Formats: sequence, structure tokens, C-alpha cells
Amino acid sequence: MQRLRRRIGPIHTARRVFKPSRPGIVEDAAVARMQKIRTAVGLGAVVWVSVSYKLAQSMGEVAWDRVDQSWISMLVLSVTFPVVVGVLLVVAAPSARGELLRRAARSFGAIVAIVAAVAVFPASVLTGFVEGRFATNPAMTVVTFAGILFTLVWVLPFIVWGVGLALVHVFRTADIHETVPPLLAMIVVWEMTLIDLFTGAYAGVPGPLRAVLVLGAPVSVTAVGLWELHRLRVHYGLTIRDVLMR
Repeated sequence: MQRLRRRIGPIHTARRVFKPSRPGIVEDAAVARMQKIRTAVGLGAVVWVSVSYKLAQSMGEVAWDRVDQSWISMLVLSVTFPVVVGVLLVVAAPSARGELLRRAARSFGAIVAIVAAVAVFPASVLTGFVEGRFATNPAMTVVTFAGILFTLVWVLPFIVWGVGLALVHVFRTADIHETVPPLLAMIVVWEMTLIDLFTGAYAGVPGPLRAVLVLGAPVSVTAVGLWELHRLRVHYGLTIRDVLMR
């Protein structure tokens, strides 16, 4: 039973879909630990400010805001990733372009998987499936119930876990090259900062503190990203130039 759960369970499936798995990939425990610390500190700061300055009415609203922010980040990442891959293909050695596309295939697959999973919910509502529109006989009633149950106990956990893994592993772009995740993460976090500036994020918070909150994420992510690139170069001999295979 445990083996079956590992094969088809939503969380284990999400791990297979969103975690990089290229043979010989470098995994640095120090970088992973630093990323977790940065995430925990950033989340704690946002929760504290939201509660202290009554930007949210309850902890539930704070949690929902974080979920919403994570989803927006993932959408921005989904749009940015193809652009970055396109740039890499242009500047890479002609002989390396086929290999780059092959390595990027799993990342594109991860994007398609999360978009398809999320699309289940609006599709269920728009088609009337959730309201029992197709439950016109006992057999279809069973199908409708099974479909709703599957959506809640499998699709929803897959989405929640998948979004988290997609952001942590930057859509498994380490399958392309170990230097791509920190580069892409730095690009996306500054894009999110521009979105925060244009949407007036943290309105009601004193100016200096608001500046710290808005710039804290991009500065910390950039610092961690540059440090990760440094570690990859010094400890493993991996550089950005290697992505281009020149």
C-alpha cells in the first residue's frame, strides 16, 4: 500500500514532476539550507507586519495573501522561463541548442502540469460538473461524486505541493544546468518587486519599513543567488558559461 501511495499519491507525484532529476546533478545542502532560512525569515516578517499594521483582518487572510503571492510568482515564472530559454538558445553554441531544448523539456512539462491541474477547478465550475449537471442517472451520479472527491483529495494537494516545489526548484531548471535556477530566481524576484511597486503593496506601512519589505525579497534572493553561483564555481567548477556549452 505504501509503495502504491508513493507511485500515485499527489505529493509523491508532485515531487517527481517538479524536482530536478538529471543524472549527475549537483545538490548543495548549504544552499538549500540558506534558501529555507531566507524563506522562513521573509515569511515571518510579512506575517508580523500584516498583523501589526492590520493589513489583514486575520491569520487566515494573511495565509491567503501568501498563497495568492505564491501563485502570482509562479505565473510570472511561467512567462519568464520561456523567454530565458529563448535567450539561451540564441547565445548558445549552435551544436548545443538541441541539448538545451532536450534538457528544458521537463521544465516545460512541469509548467504544463501545474497549469493543467489548476485548470481543473474553473473547468469544473464552468461546465456545471460541480453542480451535478451531468448527474442525470445513478451511474453519472457516482462518476460526478468520484470526480469531485478526486479533485479535492488528489488534484488540490498536488497543486499546493507543486506550487511550492515549482518555486523552490524554479520549475526544475537545474535539469538544464545548475546555474539556471539562481539566475532565473533573481530575474523573477525583481519582476515581482516591480509588480509590488505598481500595485501599491504594503500600503499603510510607514515609508522606511515599506521600502525594507519591498526590497527585502529581491535583495536577499539576489544575495543568495550570487552566493550560490559563487559556490557552484568555486566548489564544483560550474559557471554560467557552461550553460552555453561554448
